[in-house]
Amino acid sequence: MSLLRKFASVGSATMASRVLGFVREALIAFVLGAGPVSDAFYAAFRFPNLFRRLFAEGAFNAAFIPLFAKELEGGGEKAAELFARQVLSVLLFVLIALSALAMIFMPFLVGTVIAPKFAEIPEKFDLTVLLTRIMFPYLAAMSLVAMLSGILNSYRKYFLAAISPVLLNVVLVAVLVLAVRLNADPRTIGISMASGVMLSGLLQLGLLVYGVRRAGFHVRIGTPRLTPPVRRLLWLALPAAITGGITQLNLLIGQIIISGQDGAISMVNYADRIIQLPLGVIGIAIGVVLLPELSRALKEGNAPAVNQLQNSSLEFGLGLTVPAAVAFAIIPAPVVALLFERGEFTRETTMVTAAVLAAFAAGLPAFVLNKIFTPSFYAREDMRSPMWFAGVNAAVNVAGSLILFPIVGVKGVAIATSAAGWVNVILLGGLLYKEGQFMPTRLTLRRVVLVIVASALMGLALYLALLVIGPAVMDGSFLMRLGLMLILIAGGVLVYFAIVLLTGAMDRAQLLSLVSRRRV
Repeated sequence: MSLLRKFASVGSATMASRVLGFVREALIAFVLGAGPVSDAFYAAFRFPNLFRRLFAEGAFNAAFIPLFAKELEGGGEKAAELFARQVLSVLLFVLIALSALAMIFMPFLVGTVIAPKFAEIPEKFDLTVLLTRIMFPYLAAMSLVAMLSGILNSYRKYFLAAISPVLLNVVLVAVLVLAVRLNADPRTIGISMASGVMLSGLLQLGLLVYGVRRAGFHVRIGTPRLTPPVRRLLWLALPAAITGGITQLNLLIGQIIISGQDGAISMVNYADRIIQLPLGVIGIAIGVVLLPELSRALKEGNAPAVNQLQNSSLEFGLGLTVPAAVAFAIIPAPVVALLFERGEFTRETTMVTAAVLAAFAAGLPAFVLNKIFTPSFYAREDMRSPMWFAGVNAAVNVAGSLILFPIVGVKGVAIATSAAGWVNVILLGGLLYKEGQFMPTRLTLRRVVLVIVASALMGLALYLALLVIGPAVMDGSFLMRLGLMLILIAGGVLVYFAIVLLTGAMDRAQLLSLVSRRRV
């Protein structure tokens, strides 16, 4: 299977999850709007999600896969199973202890970390504590899911791990539809959604256990012991966990800063949900596939293959991300209005959310480039460099948020997040280039320039179209707005791909490989 086909396999599964995520967010916006219950839910959900990124996905995707691949190649499947059993036993012990402590000290955590300013509204604060306690076991389930996903990815089985997050959205959509039919009050809806999150974690864990067993791999639980391979994993995982969770950490910092403004957390979340569609489909797909592929090429000592993997990922990532970022920057209000403006979600909320979306769009290419550059360090078991750069990223984000929020409001947090993303890209890419670990070819550089030109022309076309149909696309009936948005999107796609194909900015054969069964 070609590299782009692997990207497409993971991306299609992630697309399904993101589309259902839109349905979920639209339902939440309709039922709860940007009010105290939605603020409490998003604040509560952000906390276990942050720890999932810090201690599960980030650490395991970075440290577990290279070490597991080494065990698999050096000692065979039995050695790999022994390593997985040792890691699982220690991981499970840590997760149980962490969950117990978090449950006990949750009021303190909410008051100091999650949303300190919620303490000014006792009912909102108490609800956030309750929802976080209900959802926190989701962390344990998803940490185990991350490990099982690493095993499947090492066997080049990407789809099942990528499709499992769909279950979260399926469960929450079902909960919200049932709540609407039963005419439940907002507090009950919030508690029901938190319970749905916990249930979805158990379902995802069950699906991944099935997938690993179907692959012929058996993982058992033993006595937790800090064996040399486990200590090596922890040594690599600590800095990797810090680096892998930097995006969530930045969002958490912004959440703390804006928690005193009613509805601000919800509006940032709605904008983030939109930006996560291209980021998930493109960036996460690249990150999931690139790490095991680079690990194999490096173990084989195949330097040309390593450079080709990085250049192909760069072309693919920017070729789809830059036009998406330009589109979100040009037409953010129509996008937000179409997806969310109904029920309790007002026009005023739409305009603020649209401004946040446009600010996030400026950093979208940087977020994807981080997904491309970071695996190059992890595959070489260099976890420290990305960690130090992540510290700089966080410092830029905190300083920018504190400076901009009092000046431009909630949009300032998104601007700071985007700026921090670009700083991280410069540091990561600059070090790789300096050490000779990534050399963009002349063809890649030419294609990137042409992608930027094509995206700018597409943006101009969208802007001119919006001058003509702007009022209708904002204030027409739902079907009219939907039809006009589809025309805008189709027109933008047509303009962009016509230019990139005519100029050679994207390889036609590679694009055809995404829809053809033949290996190109």
